[in-house]
Amino acid sequence: MLAYRHQFHAGGYADVFKHALLTGLMLSLRKKDKAYFYLDTHAGIGRYDLTHHWAEKNREFAHGIALLWQRKDIPASLIDYMQLVRAENPDGKLRFYPGSPHIARRWLRPGDRMVLIELNRDDCAALIKLFARDRQVHVQCVDAYQALKAFLPPPERRGMVLIDSSFDRAKEFARIAAALSTAHKRWATGTYAVWYPLMEQSAMVAFDRAIIGAGIPKILKLDFALEAEDWTLTMRGCGMLVVNPPWKFDHDAAAMLEWLWRALSVKGSGGASVSWLVPE
Repeated sequence: MLAYRHQFHAGGYADVFKHALLTGLMLSLRKKDKAYFYLDTHAGIGRYDLTHHWAEKNREFAHGIALLWQRKDIPASLIDYMQLVRAENPDGKLRFYPGSPHIARRWLRPGDRMVLIELNRDDCAALIKLFARDRQVHVQCVDAYQALKAFLPPPERRGMVLIDSSFDRAKEFARIAAALSTAHKRWATGTYAVWYPLMEQSAMVAFDRAIIGAGIPKILKLDFALEAEDWTLTMRGCGMLVVNPPWKFDHDAAAMLEWLWRALSVKGSGGASVSWLVPE
């Protein structure tokens, strides 16, 4: 299990990986005029102060967003994501990092809508305060997996769900596989982005088998590791499953993640990979 409140991990390489991909998915939704819906099942507080003592404890951002902050060679696929982070720091000094709610909100058009779910009462209160005057954003302090049943399918009939569990309890992989199966039965045309940590190989194989066994078509698997497969001291990497990815997202993501891995992999360990867990 991972030590969790997200403030400890804000801006780390896992956030860079996750939010760069989220930006690409959100931009793809804007390509059609029809309104879309966004659901974030583990929303956190939405915006993080990297000088907070929790963030300073492990300084994960130093191995993530800080390594990109001064670079002048950011590829086109990452420019929109980096502009979002820079917008949170107009004085040019890296202090604040936007969470997934802030990133998703940036790409909503007037007719689009988002629902943010956060079970932790303190974090939920902070999220409510952050979006208090925003009529396009609805915040709920409820269990993430109950929210999937309550809000799907959306009236808009197009959009995406981000499932970014804290993995702070046992059998979370099994819960996610079951929840994704149920959600897909309710809303088969939606895009689902599921973040996960890379753990021991047996756990990852079991997770893949559970997802494949759910019978969901078109699942893209994206893995990003900064340590070798036998690394056990800390989390060696993370990944994302994307159900119903946009056209050519696999090709675009592969190039982006390869650049990110070279930028963030100080030791040259691990690697980035993009493959179809369940083909189109």
